[in-house]
Amino acid sequence: MDYNKETVQEKTDELGIPEKLDKKKKEPRFSISKWLLFLFIAIYIVLTFYRIPLLTTLGRYLIVEHTPEKADLIVCLSGKKVERSLAVVDAYRKGLAPYIFRAKEIRPDGFDYLKKGVRNYPTDFDLFKLILEGFEIPEKVILSPEERVGNTLDEVRLVRKFILDRGFKSLLVITSLTHSRRAWQTFKKVFKDDDVKIISLPSHYQLFNPKDWWTKRKYTKELIFEYQKLIYYKIAYLI
Repeated sequence: MDYNKETVQEKTDELGIPEKLDKKKKEPRFSISKWLLFLFIAIYIVLTFYRIPLLTTLGRYLIVEHTPEKADLIVCLSGKKVERSLAVVDAYRKGLAPYIFRAKEIRPDGFDYLKKGVRNYPTDFDLFKLILEGFEIPEKVILSPEERVGNTLDEVRLVRKFILDRGFKSLLVITSLTHSRRAWQTFKKVFKDDDVKIISLPSHYQLFNPKDWWTKRKYTKELIFEYQKLIYYKIAYLI
């Protein structure tokens, strides 16, 4: 009798459960680490086979471009003065609008001191006018209030105030390709209660190509920064 009891004790654990049955109960069929490994492999396969289409889609999403048509005013957003200024020249020469709006940017730190030593040092707005003058566009068609802006949202708000005072009903918005999505969404938000037509015409003088932007460090950085700004505008301004 004692021999049978000893045999049973050797085959059970502290709770009296047979060891083999206890182990089967405790060990899951797939552990978390196995699921994570499987998920990693699946993601790797998807990214490997669909990498190019995914990257191209990321690039294309940033670009909002409409069919060119006549409007009351060409709005050139600040920054990237060469590529945007040249697109303004093209739009004006095609007769798409009789006037050009360009906001003045907030002056950088130290600018006033710099002007004391270099009186003729140009601002971005001065360079914009210089480019248009070089293409024989008359200065009188350039409209610009004295109020200065520091970001896209403030600039669009200034545009709204400016055009509503003058009764303009349609705008051509010229900016960079990579900036056109955020600019378009900002214009839609700011003008949502106004009867004003917004036409996005980003500049193709920017050599950003959705099909190969990741092969150029400059545009890789620009795309990453622009997506960060899109997320920030969505969270901070609900745009």
